[in-house]
Amino acid sequence: MGTSEVPFHSFFYVSLQELTTALEKNPDDAEYYCQRAYAHILLQKYADAVADAKRSLELNPNNAVALLRKGLGEYHMKNYASALESFRDGQRLDNVDDTFTIWIKRCEETLNASQTEVQQPLPPKIKYDWYQTESQVIVTIMIKNAQKDDVSVQFSDKEMNASVKLPSGEDYNLKLVLLHSVVPEQSTFKVLSTKVEIKMKKPEAVRWEKLEGQGDSPKLKQFTPDTQHLYPSSSHYTRNWDKLVVEIKEEEKNEKLEGDAALNKLFQQIYSDGTDEVKRAMNKSFMESGGTVLSTNWSDVGKRKVEVNPPDDMEWKKF
Repeated sequence: MGTSEVPFHSFFYVSLQELTTALEKNPDDAEYYCQRAYAHILLQKYADAVADAKRSLELNPNNAVALLRKGLGEYHMKNYASALESFRDGQRLDNVDDTFTIWIKRCEETLNASQTEVQQPLPPKIKYDWYQTESQVIVTIMIKNAQKDDVSVQFSDKEMNASVKLPSGEDYNLKLVLLHSVVPEQSTFKVLSTKVEIKMKKPEAVRWEKLEGQGDSPKLKQFTPDTQHLYPSSSHYTRNWDKLVVEIKEEEKNEKLEGDAALNKLFQQIYSDGTDEVKRAMNKSFMESGGTVLSTNWSDVGKRKVEVNPPDDMEWKKF
């Protein structure tokens, strides 16, 4: 198999768990490590991808595909110098595949930009918003790509303290002195790809006129949603929260994408970024091989029929 051909069965017919099982039986199989590295990349587990690619290279130092995947993992971890070295090493082994040239250029541009930058831009201001239902007060902190282990939220009777380690490494803290009491043991938070969502349980169904307050609270009013479901917000404008609920449900649905669905979504993105020749090569190799081979090298697959090529310990079936 050439270095520009990637076994496509690892994306649709072989799960990450099955590759791991295969490696338990054949711990010195460089190709399995290389395949699993690509699965990790498509699942955005870049540190795991680099580790598997390194192990593959220990077993087969002349594997250009493993160098490509090691470089991709390092690039997405922002280790641009290491990624550049991996791509250059891979290009020395395979100077036909234009993929190395593309990624080398990206690394060089990124490194040059960071060296010539006079002043680091200020981190964007973190915004938060809130709304309420009959039973809960919901606060959303607009932080993208936060990790669950990097988020801590503590509740007390009339306070909420949130701490988030940002992807940049900085710490963000939000302390709210609440207008009314909440039930700490029934309050929760959830980390999504675009925000941190905090839900605080009301002890009774009353309307909050504002989120924060000190001293004596104003007279409590029974919660009665108005006809348009427009709730108080920290912003200067109102929002249609019925529409927002639909958006949140759709987002949470997307958050649960994993396995083949996540791989398919990321593969489509890789395909859309390719040149016309790359797309032709990918289409031809995938169709002719029954979904077991994916090639980006048109000069190779354009001159021949791509044969079915499942892994040695698996059987390909036509559906």
